[in-house]
Amino acid sequence: MKTLYLMRHGETLFNVQKKIQGWCDSPLTENGIQQAKKVKEYFEREGIMFDHAYSSTSERCCDTLELITNMPYTRLKGLKENFYGELEGESERLNRHLTPKDCETFYLQFGGESSNTTRDRMAATLTNIMEKDENQCVLAVSHSGACFNYLRSVQDPMEELKKGFGNCCIFVYKYDKHRFFLEKVIRLQ
Repeated sequence: MKTLYLMRHGETLFNVQKKIQGWCDSPLTENGIQQAKKVKEYFEREGIMFDHAYSSTSERCCDTLELITNMPYTRLKGLKENFYGELEGESERLNRHLTPKDCETFYLQFGGESSNTTRDRMAATLTNIMEKDENQCVLAVSHSGACFNYLRSVQDPMEELKKGFGNCCIFVYKYDKHRFFLEKVIRLQ
């Protein structure tokens, strides 16, 4: 059985400023750098060795991955965050009171994408990654919304959502017979 470690990037400037950060980008904060280093220490302590690594094309994800491992990795647009259109870089208060169901179509009116589009993009990308024979234990760094929407393709995400998807949260999936199963969520912060 194969294992996928899908994780969210470290804390960024926009996270601290409570700004919507989809395809736009902001740098990791000092705290975000420390979060990534804690993940590296966790993987080392647990003896987890990756044979392949992947990252969203966003700088915050690449920077997080590079703090965790110095192994070569592949940047994939399929691991990008949901696109929020005209709301990119705006205040998170514009998102409050939205349910996951609301997000399926809410961002379309602003030129963004449906959360179902993000879900399907993530599912296709992660399946392609794990279908490669040489990929047995994989690290992929992505985003909160992308990770949440991917989880929707595997199971009801609401129980995990209640616990929160903090920065550097790690979703451990088992992959067997073309199917993903969430084994656990690691929250080091």
